Amino acid sequence: MKTAYKPVPFTGLPAYSDAEMHARARAFRERMATRRTVRHFSDRPVPRAVIEQAVLTAGTAPSGANKQPWHFAVVSDPALKQRIRAAAETAERNFYAGKAGQQWLADVQPLGTDPDKPFLETAPYLIIVFQQSYGIDPGTGERVKHYYIQESVGLASGLLIAALHDAGLATLTHTPSPMGFLRDIVGRPRHEKPVMIVVTGHPAKDATVPEAALRKKPVAEVMSWH
Repeated sequence: MKTAYKPVPFTGLPAYSDAEMHARARAFRERMATRRTVRHFSDRPVPRAVIEQAVLTAGTAPSGANKQPWHFAVVSDPALKQRIRAAAETAERNFYAGKAGQQWLADVQPLGTDPDKPFLETAPYLIIVFQQSYGIDPGTGERVKHYYIQESVGLASGLLIAALHDAGLATLTHTPSPMGFLRDIVGRPRHEKPVMIVVTGHPAKDATVPEAALRKKPVAEVMSWH
C-alpha cells in the first residue's frame, strides 16, 4: 500500500542576507577549487567515523522517487585491496594495450596515468559506488522499481567527493574497464553495477599532481543566462 504524501513545514535553511549568501557561495567554491585528483597516497590511518559521515552525506542526495538506488562498499581489508588492485591492473593493461584508442591515450598523457595502480593498496579506503537497477522490498522480497538511476547515483557521488575533501582527505575516482570484478570481490548482488572506486585517504608526503595550468573552463563556457 502506498503511503500518502503528508506535507510538513520546511525549516531547513537559515535566513542569510544576500551578502552572506554570496560570501558563503564564494568560500565554498574556493574551498572546492583546492580539490585535486591525487594518485600518491599515504597509508596513514583515517578514522572509520570520518568515512561513515561522508557516506551519510552522499546519502542525502536527491533521487528519483526517493528510492536511493545506491550502495557504497567500503574496502579497508588489505587482502581485498590487493585482489582489487590485481584485477584492476589486468583490466587496465588490456585497456591501454588497444581498447582505449589513440585519442584517449593522447588526452590522458598530460595527466600521467598508466596501468599501474599502487594507490589501490596504499590508500586506507576504497569506496566502491554501486548503482542498483532495482531494489528489494525487505518485507516481501519483491523487486522495487528505481527511477533516474544514473542521475541519482551521480548526484550522490558528487556529494561524497565534496564531503571527503571538506574533511581534509584526498580522493581519486578510478573506473577500471570493465569493472564487474568489483561486485564479485565484495560480494554484492547481480542487480548492482559498480560505477567507480573513490580512493581516499591522506596524500603521500611527496605527492604530486599535474601542473596548476590544468585549466578548468571559465564561467562563460559552462553557464548561460536566459
